Order: sequence, then C-alpha cells, then structure tokens
Amino acid sequence: MFNKRLREMRIKRGLTQQKLADMLSIALRSYQCYETGTRRPSYELLIQIGDILNVSVDFLLGRDDFLQSLGVSVDEYQ
Repeated sequence: MFNKRLREMRIKRGLTQQKLADMLSIALRSYQCYETGTRRPSYELLIQIGDILNVSVDFLLGRDDFLQSLGVSVDEYQ
C-alpha cells in the first residue's frame, strides 16, 4: 500500500523519482526501493516524505479507516 501511494502522490505532485530523492537527501536507488516495496523508510524519513508530498503519514500507510473516522475525505485527499 505504501509504495503505491508514494508513487501515486509523487506523480500527482509532478515530481520525478530523482527530484524527490534529492529533496530527501537520499540516493535515487534508495528511493526507488521505497516505490518498489523492497525497502521501507525510517520514521523520520516517512514524516519528511509526508511533509514534502503534503499528505499525512496515515494516508501513505493506507490507514483510510482511521482518516475517515476523523472526517477526512480520503478520495479527495489533497
């Protein structure tokens, strides 16, 4: 779920993998592993990804039920 949402939001924001990797100060290959699901970011990096993409960590992690319980529309999440 995380890797799919990460890719979806990166594309929606008009960022390349290289640009987002640069913004996170990580190697392109490391970032690519997050999108393929072969690696997971640290908590700190996950927060930074959410901040850059302007989405919550809960959204990135697929916690739709939790977001909906708070009254957040997941379908139109920024």
